[in-house]
This record gives sequence, structure tokens and C-alpha cells, in this order.
Amino acid sequence: MSSKTQYLIEKGLLKSAPKFIETGVQYEVVMGSIAYGVAEDHSDMDVYGFAIPPRDWVFPHLRGEIPGFDEAGPRFDQLQQHHMMDNSAVGGKGREYDLTLYSIVKYFRLLMENNPNIVDSLFVPRNCILYSTSIGERVRERRKIFLHKGCWPRFKGYAYAQVHKMKTKVPEGGRKKTVEKYGYDVKFAYHVVRLLNEVEQILVEQDLDLARNKEQLKAIRRGEWTQEEVECYFSDKESQLEQVYLDSTLPAMPDKAEIKQLLMDCLEEHYGSLSECVTRQDDATLALREIEAIVQRVNTKI
Repeated sequence: MSSKTQYLIEKGLLKSAPKFIETGVQYEVVMGSIAYGVAEDHSDMDVYGFAIPPRDWVFPHLRGEIPGFDEAGPRFDQLQQHHMMDNSAVGGKGREYDLTLYSIVKYFRLLMENNPNIVDSLFVPRNCILYSTSIGERVRERRKIFLHKGCWPRFKGYAYAQVHKMKTKVPEGGRKKTVEKYGYDVKFAYHVVRLLNEVEQILVEQDLDLARNKEQLKAIRRGEWTQEEVECYFSDKESQLEQVYLDSTLPAMPDKAEIKQLLMDCLEEHYGSLSECVTRQDDATLALREIEAIVQRVNTKI
């Protein structure tokens, strides 16, 4: 089974992808309206995922590079390409693809920050997974370790952005017809409600079911809510969630050490031994460094 990225490359739709991408993809999922259970027949396919670059792209010192001194060698953070039209898809009806593929390192960092889109990509229903290696499965199985109370300001910020767009953005293309039909942009509206519902689940249940409120979201997308009702929902829900946030038993911050260990385990599974890449410090070494730091602080004050 090949990845969707590989498929798009073979079709000649994905341009300028690094060579390693053909075999480096570890996890791909369908996002957007399909994952949220509100897709229409003409919905585009939004594909998100992560890949592992070559070893010396992640650890540039292996090629003798000194960051900040040498000219930077090849690296990879993300690959993004929109509006790739595959006319042969869906029995010749055609389908448009949007692809966003991250380096595993950036993917982990965004997860640790509780970026809503990236968190969603780990919690999509199983039927939305397009491609997953053993590394992809390892990360998905441990997905709850990325959740922390920082999800509230991040999801709330994204919801605010959708409210602002709903109120101010001048519609273009198909969105213009939607606004003419319903009086406002129902797509921005359903994302406002979705984001608040999702973060409530995370804060209360420490888990996430993306399609739980799909009937509510479908109703908004069908224009059954007014813009005023959406804004009232946002205002009321925001007030409720402030208390939910305070009461949540989620950790206040991400466990960076545990997340880093998972990242290292994934890289080691892909590359083999990392002994040449990183120096692993035992507990005694870490304790000595902490003591040295304390002594240095004391001496500075004297």
C-alpha cells in the first residue's frame, strides 16, 4: 500500500517534493469536513500527515555542519500544496486534493503546542486514516500524552479567528454563493462551534471524538442557524469553558521529556541506533548538571 503523497507524485500532481518523501511518509489522514462528518459530495480532500527526513537532515552535525556558522544544508519542515485536481478520481468525476505534510519534528512540536489542526489529525476516526506505518501507529496510540490545559487558549484563539473571518472576510468563489444564500459564511460558523465543542471534550474527557457533534455542525452548514445564534453560542460557551478549564484535571503543561522520548523512539525505529546522533544522559549526569547550575547561581549572588 502506497501513501496518498506517493500517489499524487506518480500522478504528476505534486511538484517539487524532496526525493525522500516517496518513502519517508509515516502517517496520512483525511482532515476537514470529511473527518468532521459534514462533507458534501463535492468536498475537497484535505490530507495531513508527517514524514521522517534523512538522518543528517534532522541531525545536521552528522555532516559536519555547525549551525549558525556553516551554510545550512538541506532540511525539511513541511510540504504544502493546494488545488491538485485528479480528474481520474471518483470514477472520473474528479477530486481536488490539498496536502500538508510535516517533518516528524515539527509535527511533534505543533502537537506539544496543542495546535488544533494537528491535534485533530491524531484523533480522526480510523476510517479517515489513509496510510500509517508502525511509527504512525505508535504515535497515534500515544496521542493523549500531547494533551494539556494549554489546549484552551489555543482552540479559543482559533475560534476567535473564525468569528472574525465570519464577520469581516469578503467572500470569494464558491464562498460568495454561500454567503448570498444564507446571509453569512456558514463554513466559518460551523468551525467556531466545532472548535469550542472539541476543546470542551479535551478538557473534560481528555479525549476527542471529532464527529460527535456532526448533526449540529451539519445544521449550521445547511443555514439552519443565524449568524446571531452562532455568535451567542460562542459567547455563552466561552464563559462556560473558562470554568471548565479551571476544573480540568489535564496537566497544566505538556510532559516534554515523555514527548521527546517518544520522538526519539520513532527516529530510532526508522534510522536504527541513534548513538552517533545524540548523547543520552543518565540520571547521575543530569543530577550533577543540576548541582553545577545551583552552585553557579549561588556563586553569582555572592
